[in-house]
Amino acid sequence: MTHRIGFVGLGNMGGPMAANLVKAGHRVTGYDLAEAARTRAADHGVAVAASAAEAVTGADLVITMLPTGRHVLDAYQELTVAARGALFVDCSTIAVGDARVAADLARVAGHRAVDAPVSGGVAGAEAASLTFMVGADDPDFAEAEPVLAAMGRRVVHCGASGAGQAAKVCNNMILGISMIAVSEAFVLGESLGLSHQALFDVASTASGQCWALTSNCPVPGPVPGSPANRDYAAGFAAALMAKDLGLAADAATALAVPAELGRQAAELYAAFAAGEGGALDFSAIITTLREDAA
Repeated sequence: MTHRIGFVGLGNMGGPMAANLVKAGHRVTGYDLAEAARTRAADHGVAVAASAAEAVTGADLVITMLPTGRHVLDAYQELTVAARGALFVDCSTIAVGDARVAADLARVAGHRAVDAPVSGGVAGAEAASLTFMVGADDPDFAEAEPVLAAMGRRVVHCGASGAGQAAKVCNNMILGISMIAVSEAFVLGESLGLSHQALFDVASTASGQCWALTSNCPVPGPVPGSPANRDYAAGFAAALMAKDLGLAADAATALAVPAELGRQAAELYAAFAAGEGGALDFSAIITTLREDAA
């Protein structure tokens, strides 16, 4: 089944996602505040609108990919011009509470709502290999799943509204902690006279194996495709990791969950992202850890 899709947020993630929907045969009209993003999307077959409201007018499915919960909530109040009963799919990473409020806004306006944050970064968006974590009622998930599958490799139904966001912040807490652990191990290995390749060859096939090591290795050499080989040009920016870890830490505080490592990871990434590190890949955290060791 093809859809008439309104896509709001055509940035580094949203742009490639919208392009993959066009490839899958959907009619996609998009909008982004940035002219460069609109131009790139148009080059990939997305019809570009003059406003977010225009992009979703008459759409039976609306996708948003926006920076924060405040952006999503503001957008949902403007997008009621979508076709009545339209399915709203928010792929942003926002607080669980904001996701539930957004879903309520959509439903009050006569629409349906799904939260579907993603994992996989820009490379995954471009390759249509993202993982989607979905919070939705069963019928809405069934409708959203084939559309999400056009943009990703794996679509997981996590529960009702907000469950997708819950899974995302928990996943990224694991990822942030893992990257710090891997980076600390490489810094220690350097001090012990161990080569990067030797440590990688051992840890990647032993109990230290994890995605942060084998796919996004924080040192150049062992994984040629990792950002460390491109001066840490962002695949997943440290500023975004800091945001996600902040969401996880806030949720832990609200629910009185200890999550000590998660909080420490949030503090380290917040400090790193507050400086020049914010625009770098999150694996560049190794640079500040190395400086601390020195």
